[in-house]
Amino acid sequence: MWQSIPELVRWSAEKYGEAEAVVDGRVRVSYRELGRRVERAAAACAATGLRAGDRVGIWAPNSLEWIVAALGAVSAGGVLVPLNTRFKGAEAADVLRRSGARLLFVTGTFLGTSYVASLRRAAGEGAGTGPLPGLPELRDVVVLAEDAPEGFRAWGEFLAGGEGAAGGLTGMTGPGGGAGSTTGTTGPGDAPGGTTGTTGSGGGAGGTTGITGSSPSDIIFTSGTTGSPKGAVITHEQTLRGYDAWSELAGLREGDRYLVVNPFFHTFGYKAGVIACLTRGATIIPQPVFDVTTALANIAAERVTVLPGPPTLHQSLLDHPARASYDLSSLRLVVTGAAVVPLRLVERLRDELGVATVLTAYGLSEASGIVTMCRRGDSPEVIATTSGRAIPGTEVRVADAAGAALPPGEPGEVLVRGFNVMRGYYGDDRATREVITPDGWLRTGDVGVLDEAGNLRITDRIKDMFIVGGFNAYPAEIEQILGLHPAVADVAVVGIPDARLGEVGKAYVVRRAGSVTTGDDLIAWARREMANYKVPRLVEFVGELPRNASGKVVKGLLRT
Repeated sequence: MWQSIPELVRWSAEKYGEAEAVVDGRVRVSYRELGRRVERAAAACAATGLRAGDRVGIWAPNSLEWIVAALGAVSAGGVLVPLNTRFKGAEAADVLRRSGARLLFVTGTFLGTSYVASLRRAAGEGAGTGPLPGLPELRDVVVLAEDAPEGFRAWGEFLAGGEGAAGGLTGMTGPGGGAGSTTGTTGPGDAPGGTTGTTGSGGGAGGTTGITGSSPSDIIFTSGTTGSPKGAVITHEQTLRGYDAWSELAGLREGDRYLVVNPFFHTFGYKAGVIACLTRGATIIPQPVFDVTTALANIAAERVTVLPGPPTLHQSLLDHPARASYDLSSLRLVVTGAAVVPLRLVERLRDELGVATVLTAYGLSEASGIVTMCRRGDSPEVIATTSGRAIPGTEVRVADAAGAALPPGEPGEVLVRGFNVMRGYYGDDRATREVITPDGWLRTGDVGVLDEAGNLRITDRIKDMFIVGGFNAYPAEIEQILGLHPAVADVAVVGIPDARLGEVGKAYVVRRAGSVTTGDDLIAWARREMANYKVPRLVEFVGELPRNASGKVVKGLLRT
């Protein structure tokens, strides 16, 4: 239906009109108004000289401004580079440098930190002449606030710069698009994120007419839990096809009210959130930071119907001592993933909150964020113990070290092939060749098992597996069992050196409130529930596990 994200924005503005598109605090914006705001932001991007294929960074929390700036940049032909809000200045500067970002949208102060100041400390010196000399390709920095420091532009000033530049979203996506159009596209043979376009003869700052389905829409940098983040290049067609499918399988529908706690810099927030809502006419309710009390209040006040998120989010809602004082009866759809899903979580969401549809899914940045998903109507057992089946248009298989397919029930590396596989890692052909085989299979680095029906159960990361006396031990499997203990609220298992067995497991455990269970108690219980080689030899109790913003435990921090 849609060939590009700007087409989707224009279509949703026309189709859903005055229906609420975004509720951000006291600000309520209709789909028609959202379309106008995106159009204005796109014109302002074009007025800076942004051309098709130019990378545009955005480093900010979930908000209406994030949505408008991101969709505006993409509508002007830019390739979006969302930055993790947990990055420090040096980490953000590294991603901006490696992506060659031309334009950056950045929040002012967030959680007591000035992002602008941290960037200046990291990239304020260098050979460049732009606002951040250490980032010579970065020519414009826009602060998503009313005021901006010298050398940067405030959001209002930026938008004013596009007044009268290009008229209408149709001018940005179709022929004859206002003054000064870019007629080229970025084809599959080009370097990821590059542009083969030339400036047309329309004159002045104008729209981008060269966006096609195969044009890059964004570069999503991996979470970096197992190494330096790498940028997966994803196209407009992959994004639209993937999240139209996500919306269909989840049962997202017009009029739904969707609390987006998942960060927009991640596919779970931007694509399974913003893009999915645009496809169905659902209302986006962004929450910039996960606070359980705020989430409960939002659900009750805004009659939220849809709440995807990692298991820890839903667990904290269920366990909140004041949960009963909030009306959560509007919730009807939960989609979870990104980590081990405790077996009892699905049952509690259904039984205690009355959520009609609970689904699990699996994806990774290199596969547009979506690979498998449960279906409505699947049994509770399938939903609780698997991530569902391959989405339409993709293949999933489990393979041995040589790449040969393994039969159902045998663990191996999960391979994915289909429309959703990235074009490659931006600027890193070697890393791309390491993960995409010549015949198009993406090596995910995840260990999984397929059942006879094609349902996938992720057991671990290959790099997380450890070997105990010659036996392969998969931490996620051990964590799943330990999570059944009534005293365990959260758990992560890593391998540590052992003089006799080579490696053994160590469990980091978050106790439930009021529990006095000891490490010896938990180990004794584990010996009754799992094979001896899987039983952790050490247990350390912690207040919380280190997680990235996607909900994944950063096990490298536990190993240090």
